[in-house]
Amino acid sequence: MRIFCLLVALVLATTFGERARADDTPSPEALQAANQLFTIVSGDMLKQLTGQITGAFWPAVEKSARAEKIDDATIDELRKEFDRVELAFVTDALKQAPAIYARHFSVAELNELSAFYQTPIGAKALREMPRVMGEFTATLVPRLQEVQQQASAAFDKILREHGYKK
Repeated sequence: MRIFCLLVALVLATTFGERARADDTPSPEALQAANQLFTIVSGDMLKQLTGQITGAFWPAVEKSARAEKIDDATIDELRKEFDRVELAFVTDALKQAPAIYARHFSVAELNELSAFYQTPIGAKALREMPRVMGEFTATLVPRLQEVQQQASAAFDKILREHGYKK
């Protein structure tokens, strides 16, 4: 489960990036343009994001549960709770998206993006990019335990060198 939490944190950091500072408040005009863009791009984003997160993380959680000899009924209950928590999290996170767009793009750029995403290639990009990112994220999952072990070993070495560990 610790690995699962690490995986979720990594994906969320990668997906959602740094939180904005309070002094980065976008203008009302930028927020309006960003909301318009987000209306276009969000289509089935909630479904796609939750599907990608589930696809990337649930198999490891289920494998861990089965290794601990947890029965199917309990695993089913865990899955329902996983889905509930994930849906609530993604729904809440998506509320921040327009302000994030507005901080990173000018009003003119937001309008250009809105126009682009209404073209055939823009519409395809909206459909395919979550799948692309999901496939990429799935390639990270099997490697994260190794990264965690390497980081832990490196941290232990530094802490020993500085007298914090024996």
